[in-house]
Amino acid sequence: MLSLVASIDDVQKIALSLPEAYEHPSYGGRTAFRVKQKNFAYLREDGVSMAVYVGDLGEKEALLASDQRKFFTTPHYDGYAIVLIRIDKIGVKELRELITDAWRARAPKRVVAAFES
Repeated sequence: MLSLVASIDDVQKIALSLPEAYEHPSYGGRTAFRVKQKNFAYLREDGVSMAVYVGDLGEKEALLASDQRKFFTTPHYDGYAIVLIRIDKIGVKELRELITDAWRARAPKRVVAAFES
């Protein structure tokens, strides 16, 4: 069974459900999600896409190669372990995994350990 297509509301619900995560205006006032003052995901100014941190550049390249309808990048993100997601092209379950992984990559180890225990 296919999961439902994600929405901006899903992004917010998923991000804020993670331990110590909070919403913070960032870069021109757009919505960013942080843990311990580190962004792990944010909405882009176009209103239909978002950025998430990934583990490393190899993971970024794998996601970009996996589905260009869902994942993309721009020259601004070259050299950064950040991938851009078209929110209306991704399912809620996959979005939850990506946001949670982004949070894990940026959260303090003790917070991640408590979340995973």
